Amino acid sequence: MIREVSAQAAEAGLAELADILVDAVAHGASVNFLAGLSVHEAELFWAGQLPGLRAGSTRLFVAEQAGEWLGTVLLFMAHQPNAPHRAEIGKMLVRSTARRRGLGRALLTTAEAAALAAGRNLLLLDTETGSAGDRLYRAAGWVEYGRVPGHALRPDGEPAETTMFYKRLDAGITPA
Repeated sequence: MIREVSAQAAEAGLAELADILVDAVAHGASVNFLAGLSVHEAELFWAGQLPGLRAGSTRLFVAEQAGEWLGTVLLFMAHQPNAPHRAEIGKMLVRSTARRRGLGRALLTTAEAAALAAGRNLLLLDTETGSAGDRLYRAAGWVEYGRVPGHALRPDGEPAETTMFYKRLDAGITPA
């Protein structure tokens, strides 16, 4: 089941959110952190999302099964006056033990639908070129618009290329 999580629920679930992030980094996901990410550092990251969740500028969705959170996706609403139609996807994470079950696709679809319902019809994201995320976004109809060599470091500290994607939700394209 995919559901939206309030700021209050996210704060209560900081340990679970941190565990998902630590697991993703430990299993090689290039999501802004290096190997050795501590639970405390991961909790600080998620705690830093709480103001946006409270303000409604950030929305958090989790994949949940039997009360356990298995994955996350953040939807960041653009705050610029000339971008009321835009949002970004971030922290698309699925626990290593729950991968290959369609949870990533379900999380992405839910975030896309929420963006469209909020009047956001242009979505952006970036991911490591060739990663599982890269394959997911392509399969879900996202369009590559550029690559930057050495844009970010993988968890092991090696430079990696990043691919930028966009998806229009108003041109007859609706979330899958």
